Amino acid sequence: MFECAIVGAGAAGLTAAMYASRLGLKTIVFEKQLPGGQLLLTNEIENYPGYIKISGPEIAEKMHKQALLAGAKINTLEEVEKIEKNGHIIKIKTSNGEYETLSLIITAGMTHRKLNVKGEDEFAGKGVSYCALCDGPFFKGKVLAVVGGGNSALQETPYLANIAQKVFLIHRRNQFRAFKYLQDKVFNLSNVEIIWDTVVEEIKGTNKVESIIIKNLKTNQMSELKVDGIFIFIGFETKTELFKEFVELDEYGFIKTDENMRTKTEGIFAAGDVRSGSEKQLVTSAADGAIAAIRAFEYVSKVKSTLNLDEIHT
Repeated sequence: MFECAIVGAGAAGLTAAMYASRLGLKTIVFEKQLPGGQLLLTNEIENYPGYIKISGPEIAEKMHKQALLAGAKINTLEEVEKIEKNGHIIKIKTSNGEYETLSLIITAGMTHRKLNVKGEDEFAGKGVSYCALCDGPFFKGKVLAVVGGGNSALQETPYLANIAQKVFLIHRRNQFRAFKYLQDKVFNLSNVEIIWDTVVEEIKGTNKVESIIIKNLKTNQMSELKVDGIFIFIGFETKTELFKEFVELDEYGFIKTDENMRTKTEGIFAAGDVRSGSEKQLVTSAADGAIAAIRAFEYVSKVKSTLNLDEIHT
C-alpha cells in the first residue's frame, strides 16, 4: 500500500515525487522507460530559473537524484497497464505486478507525433529520428532534413547544423510558430536552408534513408531531396486512453483539471504536459508537479483522518 503513486518520471513526475516524499507520503513512481521523459531528448535548456544553460539529461539526472533522496521509490522500465478504483483504494496493474495507493498523479507526458508517410516506420533508426541529441552525432558532415516549425524544431536545428554539413528545414507554413529568439538563431545559420509551404510525402532508401519526396503546398510541385537523415519535430500526442474512465479529456486527448491539478475523480490528479492547457514548458511542468503533490498530501491526510486503515481497505 502506497499513499501516492505517480505515472511518468518526467519533470512533472519527478517534482511531484520529491514534494510528495518530503511531505511524508509513501510514494512510488512508474516509468516505462528511463527517468527524465522529454528532458532526455533535449540538447540545451536556457529558460529554467537558476541555470543559464543546462542539458536536458543533466537536469533530469538532478531531478531523479533529488526525488530518490527525498525517499521516493522509482520503478523504471515498468509500464502501467490498468487502473481500478474501489472506494478510496486505487489499484494499479503494471507490467511487473500489482499495487495499491490512496492517491494517483498522472504525469504521463506525450509522445512524438509521426508524419505517417511511406518509409517512416521502415527507416526508423536508419536515418529517421525524433531525437537530435540521441542521433545527431551519427550524422557528422552529412546532409539532413528537419521537419517542423515550432519550438522543438527550431531548438534542435542549431544543434544539428553544428554537426551536419547542411540542414534543410522544412515547414508546411510560410512562417514559424516558435519563439522569436529561436527563429533568430536559425535565420543566422549559414548552412540551414528553409523550405517553406512544403510537406514530406515519402522517405526513400535501400538499407537507410537516402532521399525524401517533398511537395510544395502552393504549387503542388513534387521534388526529391537527397538527404542522409530526417529529424521529425511536428509536435506531440498524448497516451491517455488508459485513464479515460477516471478523467475528462479535451478534444486533443489531454486531461482536464482545475487549477489544483484535480481531475473529475477524487484522489486522482494530473500534471505537466499531459494536462489540458499546459504551456508545455519545463518550469510549468515542475510547478504542476509540486501543486499536484501538495493537493495529494491534503487529500490523503483527509482520508486517513476520517477512516482507519481497516475501513480504507474495505
